Amino acid sequence: MLEFQWPDVFYMVVVPLLVWLLPAIKQASITTVKVPFFANFWKSLVSVNQQTKWWLKLLAIICWLLFITAAAKPVWIGDAIALPVEGRDLMLAVDVSGSMQETDMKVKGKVVDRLTMIKFVAGDFIERRVGDRIGLILFGQQAYLQTPLSFDRKTVKTLLSESIIGIAGKATAIGDAIGLAVKRVRKTTDNNRILILLTDGQNTAGEIQPLKAAELAAQEGLKVYTIGIGADEIFRRTLFGNRRINPSLDLDEATLKKIASMTGGQYFRARNTKDLNNIYAMLDELEPLAKEDQFYRPSESMFFWPLSLSMLLLLTVFRLRG
Repeated sequence: MLEFQWPDVFYMVVVPLLVWLLPAIKQASITTVKVPFFANFWKSLVSVNQQTKWWLKLLAIICWLLFITAAAKPVWIGDAIALPVEGRDLMLAVDVSGSMQETDMKVKGKVVDRLTMIKFVAGDFIERRVGDRIGLILFGQQAYLQTPLSFDRKTVKTLLSESIIGIAGKATAIGDAIGLAVKRVRKTTDNNRILILLTDGQNTAGEIQPLKAAELAAQEGLKVYTIGIGADEIFRRTLFGNRRINPSLDLDEATLKKIASMTGGQYFRARNTKDLNNIYAMLDELEPLAKEDQFYRPSESMFFWPLSLSMLLLLTVFRLRG
């Protein structure tokens, strides 16, 4: 849109009219310094010479209006452009071991496995983290970097949704997942380094023990939030009727709590979809975005257009009068 930085200049539009209407000014004989440029302009604008054509006067008036428009400093303001905001380096480590196929979760009333529930809830969390660089680690028997730290939240969300249980092996290498996250954030200069680790079991594989990896994370300033996934009880139908079982017997909460404590993070327990949603909401509060979205509008000065046209018309007036 078009804006004027000095809109008060438009009050000067009536100056020629005042000069014309005030007899004292017209009849004044005071000696003054005359500027030929403006003297000729005023003459073209207020002349009462009957031989001057009306359209010549109209050109002079338009010329004056264009000159005033240029003096008001017109500026073209473009569409709003988002500025990059400064956030955190946030790694998301998701367990895709064999135990994640346990169907003790519900999404929209439908019974699903644990990984499907994580995909459903974590997708919204990723979308909200505007300004954060997000990376994704999938781990089972080995830990793999799916996406490096990036502002491309859409790609991270897509690769998480395409992950498959067992793709990294059936066992669980929690220590290797933390170690891989430490390796990735070590290359960054950002001080806000976060790892959110989701698992339903205990460390049964890998080359580095979880607590040793947590020690390395603490040294690198990587804060680890651990989330234990799994219901406390479910009912299974057997030949002898419904049987109540605890599907989270293998969850090593003690180690996950210790990892969080050593790195300055927290441990959370997600027994269902609502719990995980609440956990992510708490994480948004504990690790808020550094800044709200900021925008700027590019501006381009446009004064030269009316000024150039004004000069062109002025030369035309002078030429026709001559």
